[in-house]
Amino acid sequence: MTELVGLADVRAARELLAGVTRTTPLEPSRPLSAILGGPAWLKCENVQRAGSYKVRGAYVRIARLSAEERERGVVAASAGNHAQGVALAAGLVGAHATVFMPVNAPLPKVAATKGYGATVELVGNTVDESLVAAQTFAERTGAVFIHPFDHRDVIAGQGTVALEILEQCPEVRTIVTGVGGGGLISGMAVAAKALRPDVRVVGVQAATAAAFPPSLKAGAPVRLPSFSTIADGIAVGCPGELTFTHVRELVDEIVTVSEEDISRALLMLLERGKQVVEPAGAVGVAALLAGAVEVAAPVVAVLSGGNIDPLLMLRVIEHGLAAAGRYLRVTVRCSDRPGQLASLLSEIAEHRANVVDVEHQRANPHLRLGEVEVALSVETRGVEHSDTLISALRASGYQVVFAGEA
Repeated sequence: MTELVGLADVRAARELLAGVTRTTPLEPSRPLSAILGGPAWLKCENVQRAGSYKVRGAYVRIARLSAEERERGVVAASAGNHAQGVALAAGLVGAHATVFMPVNAPLPKVAATKGYGATVELVGNTVDESLVAAQTFAERTGAVFIHPFDHRDVIAGQGTVALEILEQCPEVRTIVTGVGGGGLISGMAVAAKALRPDVRVVGVQAATAAAFPPSLKAGAPVRLPSFSTIADGIAVGCPGELTFTHVRELVDEIVTVSEEDISRALLMLLERGKQVVEPAGAVGVAALLAGAVEVAAPVVAVLSGGNIDPLLMLRVIEHGLAAAGRYLRVTVRCSDRPGQLASLLSEIAEHRANVVDVEHQRANPHLRLGEVEVALSVETRGVEHSDTLISALRASGYQVVFAGEA
């Protein structure tokens, strides 16, 4: 039987982190409060040192190494947040860090990890492949492997997030957070259940990278055959043995959200909350917005990280606008005669929609003679406005075709 991390471990970790990490703010969320019908708060770990909660567990683990172990250096594997946490923590205690990251890791995360003084090696297409490379490096060189989630010190360090939440919002009834390998939710569940057994602890995974549901069903960690998600920070193919036990024993529920749900959450957080959050950090909010979980308010959603690639942010915002019905992409087929394009654009303008992009082409072999195709990207005010615009165009005789229908 695996011994669970205890409240005393989390409290000891907090003492160790004093003066190293910051107590992150708890911000009210009016949009979530309106949807849920009760108080909703955001625990802003996206403004933690190194941009995520990961530095908490990394520092606790590394600070407890012996002088001889620090001399050998540390090695880790991560898509970015654990990498930055390990690099920062190692620098603070005077140890050198080598970090293995997937070849497609976001460039800002790679640059930030190097900026904290770590040596970065890009290996593999997933964190799991990078983990294998890091463990091999540890065996070959003697460097101490710092696991991103499956270690007692890491779990205890991450659990300090829940201690802060319970102090900042003593009346909290539900805590929702993203789940990758399970280190954060394991530590938070330890603290929350010890101090407030009535608090529900809910984990959220991306539906296309959800290893915990099948693992919990099987009664043991199950490796996904494949997985992919925009939430790279929680793209983990298999739970750890230690974290699986904690989740099974202490966590009330694990739910999943779609990529569209995550995009909507990121857009809402940026627009309404003025929060820059990475996809993995927004999945808790995504679950609340999507109604994926029934919660009792007050509820606290953890924004676990804010290290997002600006290019990904652009794509996600566009995707979120489309998912919210505010960014419409359609192709209009009409007769090829002078003034037709101007008439089309004028009608769109009459409905107070904003044309972002236009592509006018005659060479499509699917077109009839004398017919032209106009691909449009249009900003609207929501689903109802989009539907009204499409209906008006069709009523005027235009053939409107959506992606995949052509």
